[in-house]
Amino acid sequence: MILHFGKKEEIKDIKEIKEFIEFDVPIYGIKEQLKFPYKELKKHKPDLLHVPHYNVPIFYRGDMIVTIHDLTHLVYSEFLSNKFAKYYAKLMMKIAIKKSKIILTVSENTKKDLIKFFKVDENKIKVVYLGVKDNLVNKPKESIDYLYKKFGIPRDKKLLMYVGNLKPHKNLERLLEAFSKIENNDEYALILVGKAFENYNILGDKEKELSIEKNTIHTGIVTEDELVDLYNLVELFVFPSLYEGFGLPVIEAMACGTKVVSSNTSSLTEVGGNVIPYFNPKDIEEMARVIKEEINRVDTKEDIEKRIAWAKRFDWKKTSKEIQEIFELYNKQ
Repeated sequence: MILHFGKKEEIKDIKEIKEFIEFDVPIYGIKEQLKFPYKELKKHKPDLLHVPHYNVPIFYRGDMIVTIHDLTHLVYSEFLSNKFAKYYAKLMMKIAIKKSKIILTVSENTKKDLIKFFKVDENKIKVVYLGVKDNLVNKPKESIDYLYKKFGIPRDKKLLMYVGNLKPHKNLERLLEAFSKIENNDEYALILVGKAFENYNILGDKEKELSIEKNTIHTGIVTEDELVDLYNLVELFVFPSLYEGFGLPVIEAMACGTKVVSSNTSSLTEVGGNVIPYFNPKDIEEMARVIKEEINRVDTKEDIEKRIAWAKRFDWKKTSKEIQEIFELYNKQ
């Protein structure tokens, strides 16, 4: 029997869940430790607890497996709002590493970072890649024509897109600078997608400074279906991040057959393989050059099929199977 706990509204549609404990508190603080359902969990006497993030329950005494996605707080600690966030992250990761029988990571790069920062025995770490949903597929342009009107997207420009948030390590300001340096800039439009762009005053000031505000489109939050359609609409997906534990949007765009360019840091070359071009995310001139070259490159059917085939390597069913096999391996020990 598998027992789940978390926010009920977030998992209400998952039919496989039979046993559930309600647990809804803010993360990264004392409340998540004090209000963790220790007593309820103890009643079920689980053989193994899987915590899908490094903020493990510090008072839990049973056997545990933890997933650590990335070490952004440590690798780019200069971007944190205060020193406490860095110390908290480092302390919780130390506790997670010590308490866990096995550590799961989502990339070889995160595994490497764990060994570098915490001297973890590499035999304790298992890499399990993330996957993409089945609805991320290549679509004909005529089926997604509604997007132009809904988001005010110009029909006469070549479109590039970023999906994600505005955290400093995402490197959005350099992307805007690179976009502003592309020759004949008026021929292009940059679409910025995600919750971060509901209120974009900080980014808006930068766009005005670079005189690109008329060529940037902020969609705010979009539905899952709209995101798939936007991936299919644009000529190029750009991911300029300085650091990623995995980089899921890169694979999502590739699953739709869309051209992708990405920074060459952390896990991103591992995830994108030799299928896409890369750039140094701190070199604005290089980023601009790679973006322009790729958005204007004539794409072939073979190119599209190659990206889609690569993306199929990353499948949630495969992810689930590999995690299940790790659980079973633990039970045999």
